[in-house]
Amino acid sequence: MARAPLLQLSDISLTFGGEPIFDGVSLVVQPGDRVALVGRNGSGKSTLLKVMAGLVEADRGTRVAGPGVSVGYMEQHPDMAGFATLGDYASSGLEPGELYRVERAGEGLKFDPARPVETASGGERRRAALAKLMAEAPELMLLDEPTNHLDIEAVEWLESELKSTRTAFVLISHDRAFLRELTRATLWIDRGIVRRHEKGFRDFEAWRDKIWDEEDTQRHKLNRKIKAEARWAVEGISARRKRNMGRVRALQELRKERASQIKRQGAAGMALDSGPKSGRKVIEARGISKAYGEKLILKPFDLTVMRGDRVAFVGPNGVGKTTLLKMLMGEIEPDSGSVKHGTNLEPAVFDQARAQLDPDATLWDSLTGDPGMRVSGSSDQVMVRGTPRHVVGYLKEFLFDERQARAPVRSLSGGEKARLLLARLMARESNLLVLDEPTNDLDVETLDLMQELLDNYDGTVLLVSHDRDFLDRVASITIAMEGDGKAVTYAGGWTDYRAQRAESVAIEAAEKSFKTKASTPKVKRERAPKAGLSFTEKHRLEELPEVMERLEAEIGKLEEFLAQPDLFTAEPLKFKKASEALVERQEALRKSEEEWLILAEKAEEEG
Repeated sequence: MARAPLLQLSDISLTFGGEPIFDGVSLVVQPGDRVALVGRNGSGKSTLLKVMAGLVEADRGTRVAGPGVSVGYMEQHPDMAGFATLGDYASSGLEPGELYRVERAGEGLKFDPARPVETASGGERRRAALAKLMAEAPELMLLDEPTNHLDIEAVEWLESELKSTRTAFVLISHDRAFLRELTRATLWIDRGIVRRHEKGFRDFEAWRDKIWDEEDTQRHKLNRKIKAEARWAVEGISARRKRNMGRVRALQELRKERASQIKRQGAAGMALDSGPKSGRKVIEARGISKAYGEKLILKPFDLTVMRGDRVAFVGPNGVGKTTLLKMLMGEIEPDSGSVKHGTNLEPAVFDQARAQLDPDATLWDSLTGDPGMRVSGSSDQVMVRGTPRHVVGYLKEFLFDERQARAPVRSLSGGEKARLLLARLMARESNLLVLDEPTNDLDVETLDLMQELLDNYDGTVLLVSHDRDFLDRVASITIAMEGDGKAVTYAGGWTDYRAQRAESVAIEAAEKSFKTKASTPKVKRERAPKAGLSFTEKHRLEELPEVMERLEAEIGKLEEFLAQPDLFTAEPLKFKKASEALVERQEALRKSEEEWLILAEKAEEEG
């Protein structure tokens, strides 16, 4: 028997300021759906999610949630008025017996429940909102950029939680790796139309390009037909006027059809000019260290950055990545050691906090008021890499229209603010780019273009990012800040770092084990008392049997499916996918069993 949908939108239309955002949108979310919601910045992704959550009322159409279905929404800017601490907000509405879920989510997402709301940063507020949603465990979760302000460890924790949940979710994210791992279907907003594809984000770009190719073919055929009919109208209409008025009207209809087609938005016209070359050696740091009071940020550390290097800085939030970056740039003095800059450096900086933007200024003023872009004696032009440009023309290259030029910065979406900052950054000639979390909120197409520009950039790049896919595509060197002041240099991007890190940890463990065995006298020792189970571990121990039971059931179904005699020859793709799923679940079961044994032994020793 078919299950009832969790949520259904029918014929939804919505306009803002007279401009249509969507028209005639219909969609269904079923139990177990894992959906990526994608589209260009400003296409209405967040607005559609709010319509689905019931927070924005459409001009036309209906929204129907299934009987008794709970829908949870994680917004980008949560309202915490009336709550003293982040923990008070995150636990509001929960029963006393459910409060452990907030503690568990707090550990995974790294937020302090005791932090007063009034002193919490925007990132801490978002993490509390996400913890609240995870703790509430609704039947449908609507997640708007949940990985923003999370470090990679927290992103991987969230990814693991969403992989194991039975809850359906619709997800907006700029993080490709996150979307690829989690989604099984895709909703694509394009020029006010929402299309659904029954494959996850991994297949999105091929599907999108196929649709665009078909559109281009149809548009070409329509143009040829209009051209032929127009020639006939000029050459032959006078002799057969009455008889062919229907054909003339048909030509008018064809022209109306072409005029009504919404032009596809092009890629942002971004360009980077590396300007004059810097010296071969860009930055040389020797023995630099830093501490704030009792908190050690960096032990003595050496680094040489050469022209053309792409250096990524990774590590948990608060470990000191931005501090190290500022020491290398000469903005913060190290406690010890020295930093020397090469010759002819012209840096350009992208600020993760978007602090360079005045929310009350217009887009026009944000560019013309920038001292580095000002053109003397002209209020409507900006200097772009040494050439005066009209401010509106330059904004259009970053996909802003003429009406937005006089709008305040506060009216922009997160992705649009990022594009405005990029417009300022790319107007300058530079040979050293400092990018602090540049990927937050950007759409897939803009991220692709940025990566291409960085590939072709002749200068040097220093990059802080939690976007694993972007790190893999861009970085040639990774500086991992591993806590307790330890910073280690690895070759390559994120995946290369993880592989090298795992190898070095295994070697260290083997050496330590050998030394311990060699130096320990063979005498009987009393076992030291072990710490008991934490609150989170107790609940994990309780839920693991259910997890293992579910995995065993799934393994049984997959084995039964793969046992079909003709499956490999008749359905090779299904056979391949089922085999991969079987291996994945067997590995998950093995890990769950190991985890249960460790926790059970720990609980037994505690008792």
